[in-house]
Formats: sequence, C-alpha cells, structure tokens
Amino acid sequence: MLLGALVDAGIPLKLFEDAVSGLNIGARLEMSRVNRSGISATKIDVYTPEGKDRPRESSSEKPLIRNREHSRKLAHPDEHHHEHGLDHSHSHEHSDGLGHSHGPNRGLKEIREIILKATAISDTAKRTAVKIFEALGAAEAKIHDTDIESVHFHEVGAVDAMVDIVCAAAGSEALTVDRIMCSPLNVGGGTVKCAHGVFPVPAPATLELLKDAPVYSSGIQAELVTPTGAAIIKTLATRFSEFPRMKVEKAGYGAGTRDFSGHANVLRLTIGESQSDVAALTSQETVTVLEANLDDLNPQVFGYVMDRLLEEGALDAFGTPVQMKKNRPGMLLTVLCEPEEAETLSHLIFTETSTLGIRRRDERRQALTRRWINVSTQWGDVRLKIANMNGTVTNYAPEYEDCRRIATENHVPLKDVMQAALSEYGRSGKS
Repeated sequence: MLLGALVDAGIPLKLFEDAVSGLNIGARLEMSRVNRSGISATKIDVYTPEGKDRPRESSSEKPLIRNREHSRKLAHPDEHHHEHGLDHSHSHEHSDGLGHSHGPNRGLKEIREIILKATAISDTAKRTAVKIFEALGAAEAKIHDTDIESVHFHEVGAVDAMVDIVCAAAGSEALTVDRIMCSPLNVGGGTVKCAHGVFPVPAPATLELLKDAPVYSSGIQAELVTPTGAAIIKTLATRFSEFPRMKVEKAGYGAGTRDFSGHANVLRLTIGESQSDVAALTSQETVTVLEANLDDLNPQVFGYVMDRLLEEGALDAFGTPVQMKKNRPGMLLTVLCEPEEAETLSHLIFTETSTLGIRRRDERRQALTRRWINVSTQWGDVRLKIANMNGTVTNYAPEYEDCRRIATENHVPLKDVMQAALSEYGRSGKS
C-alpha cells in the first residue's frame, strides 16, 4: 500500500523496479489501478518465485492501514475514514507475528549482505532498510529471549519482505522531504494466525516495536498494524502527531489487496509544506536546546552519539571544545530539537555518554523557508536545498550525500559533482 501511494504521488515505478532488480532475489512488481469503496488507488503487487504476495489470515477481513506525515516538506499517508493504522497487508511478518511461512529462513547477517550488495539502491536507502530489519530482529529477540544475531526471520526474511522494506526505504528517500511524521496508529483487534499459532492483535512483536508510539483501536476485528509495518514506520517517522497544518501539493492513494464494504482499504500519502514554511518572510518556531559537558568520553563514542542524535530526529547537533575544571580539555555537546523530541534525545544522551546532567532550555528561532528540487548532471540527479525569503531565493546548496555517492560511483572528484549541480541549477532558471 505504501509503494502504491508513493507511485500515485509521483515517485516513478521504475525506481522500485530497479531496486527490486538490484536485490537479485527473483522478485518483480506489477502495478494496476483499482477501486476501494469508491476511491481509485494504485495497487502494487509483489511476485516472488513462490507466487503472489498475499495477506495473512485474520479473524475478520478488515483493512490494514498506515498513516504518516512530513513537516517542512510534509507527506502524510492515511487510510480513508481516518483509520490510521500502518499497512503492510502481507503474510511475511517475522516469527512472532508472523503469518504462514513461505520462504527460506534467513539470518540478519544474510539479509544485511543481500541488501548491502544490491545495485541501483543508494547507500542511505540500504542503511535505512538494514535498520528496519534490525528493529524487527531486536523485537523478535526480546520476545523470544534470544540474541538478535541468532534470530532467523521466517516470513520477514522472505523475498517479498525484502522487496517491501527496501522499496519503502528507497521511496521515502525519493520523496526528498525534510521530515516524516505519523498519525496515531489504529492497531485493530481480534486475533491473527501466525507462524507460532494464533496471537491477539496487535501481535507481540508489533506491540514491542510500537513502544512510545500513540496507538488505539477503533474496534475493527483485524490486524491493522503488522510487525513489518510497525518497524517501517518507527524507523522512518521522526515523530507522531495529528494531521499537520500544511499547504498541500499532492496526494497519492495506495490500495491494499482486500476490499471491504464501507471501509476504504487504502493508504493516503499527502505531501506539502508545513504552515510555518509558507509564511511570507521567515518562520517563527520554538526549539529546545540540550547541552552537556563531557570530559571523559572516548572521541569515537562522541562521533557515534552525534550520528545517533541526528538519526533520532535532532534538528542539529554539534560539539565545541571547552576547558573544564582542573584544566581538563572537554567537549560541550549541544543539541537542537523540537520540544516534543527533548525527552527522547535526553534519554539517548544519558544512555550513550558519561554525562550526569543535561541543561535544557527553550528558545525562539527564525528560519528561512526551505524546499528541495532535483537537478540533472552528467552522472545522475542531485538534490538541491533552496532557501527563500519573501519569495526570493537567498541560498542554495547541493545535497552532500547525493554528491558523495555520485562521486564514488563514477570515480570523479566530489568538487566537480557539486559544481556541476550548481551550474545546472543556474542554467535551469528554476527558483
């Protein structure tokens, strides 16, 4: 459903076809247009060497749904009638929530190798896909009291699951949005037949993955959030909230396999700009500043913490050399984040560093409105971030990760790729 919504919203189907081909696991995609309770939607079917991917059995044939949104550049998938669950209407969930087994068992190590060796998939998308599988593995290991590397994924390790997860990672990257957010998730109810028997909905792994996420049940007796879906949304979304104030640019609808009377089994992806970004001059917003002084932390760990903070939703994170008590050299760790992310990031700092205290304050921030555009170079497409003030472009810069990837793949200097992107933007006349 997510892939259908992405295609319906403008992401080329070829992106997913190339990603599937690059995995080299014998899968293919098929696209069609269908109607679900009066809504026309795009349906993407996954075909594996074992046949067409099908939903797993549940106690009641109800829709599986998913909801998500983006800020600054926003995308918001949701199911019609606001049944905001996370759809992954497939039978390939892992050994805890997991539908009928239909593929070889694979360990996390093997899955990592397949994804990392894939072609036509960016390094960023590969890392995201691996992170999703690791989230599934961690939940599975905890449920069954085992080590994550000892977990063998049943349906999750199957071909169709790798297709769904890798394409979700590649498609979310192709949206070129600043943030992915998710509405509260409707987990459904009843029971579902899994690889280990009949489980209550939500399945144990789903519940483990959705810790700290807002969930509810509307009373529908069906599994509306699966472990795979829960892992995807928890990995891609930076936070959960209701539908944001935004200027809508486009929307896409992805269809599930099952069709229900009076309930549209579709996922809606809405893309646009957040309300503050549409302001005439600059946006006014409140940010939280977290600070901690560190004088006994391994520098390698400091770099790791910085990466983790940014992955977990920090707006910015940086270190400043300082001279601390007893003339010990140290680092001042500073993190900027949205107020609702402060608790999560504070917990990460306490967990990953040696600090005993964190200073916290709220500040007002002015920011230029920002958006992304794509420009074509002789080696491939590069994203440019454009900053505007009162409708006039004030700054623009090529996305470093895009340029680095192209430079590495084509064996050309990074500076040449960056300059080519800037030159193409100048020639294009885009504003």
